[in-house]
Amino acid sequence: MMRIETIWEELEGDQSLNSGIIYKRFSEEIKSDIYVAVKSPEKLRCIAARVNASPHLDTEKLDNFREIKIEAVEDQQHPEKQFLLILLLDPQHQDIFATLSEDLMNQVKDITDENQLIKDLFSRLIKWQTLFEKAKSLGLSEESQIGLYGELFFLRKFLKRETNQEFCVEVWKGPENAVQDFQYSNWAVEVKVTHGKNHQKIHISNERQLDTDFVPNIYLYHLSVDIREEKGESLNDMVDDVFKIINENGIASALYKSKLLDAGFYDNHRSLYSTKSYNIRMERVFRVNDTFPRISESQIPSEIGDVRYSVVIGDDVPWKLSEDELFLTIRPKNA
Repeated sequence: MMRIETIWEELEGDQSLNSGIIYKRFSEEIKSDIYVAVKSPEKLRCIAARVNASPHLDTEKLDNFREIKIEAVEDQQHPEKQFLLILLLDPQHQDIFATLSEDLMNQVKDITDENQLIKDLFSRLIKWQTLFEKAKSLGLSEESQIGLYGELFFLRKFLKRETNQEFCVEVWKGPENAVQDFQYSNWAVEVKVTHGKNHQKIHISNERQLDTDFVPNIYLYHLSVDIREEKGESLNDMVDDVFKIINENGIASALYKSKLLDAGFYDNHRSLYSTKSYNIRMERVFRVNDTFPRISESQIPSEIGDVRYSVVIGDDVPWKLSEDELFLTIRPKNA
């Protein structure tokens, strides 16, 4: 059980308050004036941010957010202040609310400026609407599961070779729907996972993915897998293994949790991913250069869009390079 749920249960069991809010800090690391709270008599779970004055709340973008309500209430202990509450209205979504609330706490933990805190809270809440819809869905599609497994497979390799764990997680851009899955400065790595009979057929989803006119150094990491039932490594196993590697790094762990949410991975879906397992059959790395088989944006007439294509690459090709060469290249600037 997540620590934030434990706090809510503790507050719900407190009989000292019949009306109003009772609250507690999520962690001593949180510098922001924000708390885990319960509003009585409704016993609604919420997040409470203490602010000086009644802020102007532009809630128009949250009008269709049926699960969440924003409300300002007086701070009984400090009359000059009040609490800005983020309330969960539907108890059946407590697990999702807990996951997102923990993410929100980590997002704002270092913010001490009140105006910036309110701005960031609302910015994250707007994003919550999309995350709530993902969490209420039937989980990731099969192809999305495979894609996430591949990105995490590469991230795990990166973390085992690079001492700067925060850097490794930060440059993972797949959950943000970026053009390439890993990006930094003048390089990018695109991870492709293939399976089934055509395990060497690599699908390129748009004309910019391998276009070095935008990023001078692009690498293609190709992972070929067999998919089996309960024989191999599951997506859940992979998610947990990355957590083990960065467990003692609070910043990297918080960022990783946030990116998993953006990718659509939620704990309430874990049972959907528990039986499907992946077995590695082949790993390859390619450097994308002028002779690499690809379509670039400059080659496409302006009247043509949404370009998708496939490439089939053998093993004996001039673009192939070793993992050692790749990981020596994709390092922080100060490394």
